[in-house]
Amino acid sequence: QVQLVESGGGLVQAGGSLRLSCAASGSIFRINVMGWYRQAPGKQRELVADTTDSGSTNYSDSVKGRFTISRDAAKNTVYLQMNSLKPEDTAIYYCNARGSRWEMRRLLSFNSWGQGTQVTVSS
Repeated sequence: QVQLVESGGGLVQAGGSLRLSCAASGSIFRINVMGWYRQAPGKQRELVADTTDSGSTNYSDSVKGRFTISRDAAKNTVYLQMNSLKPEDTAIYYCNARGSRWEMRRLLSFNSWGQGTQVTVSS
C-alpha cells in the first residue's frame, strides 16, 4: 500500500499565501505522477496541478500564474505553493500519486489519495 499524508492547509485572507505538502510512503517502486486536486462544496473534484517524474507540470487555467507545484523525488514529496489566493480557491485539497509499488516481489500499479486538507480563503 502507498499512503499519502498532507499538511499545510488553513484559513487565509484573500491575496494571501499557503503552502501544501504531501509525503508518500510505503513499498514504492516509482511515482510517475504526483498532483493536487480540490473539491468545493457542491462541486466535482477537479485537477489543480500535477507533475511527472520527468519534470513536466500541468495546471488548471484557474490557478496558472498563482500556484506552483514542485516535487522532491528523493523524499517522495510534492508541494503546492499557492499565492494570490481568492475566495473561489476555498476547497478541500487532495493529494494524488500514481505509479508502481512492490507487493510479494511483484510490481503493481497504484493510484493513491490523501485524506484531504481544508483551504479557506476569506474575502
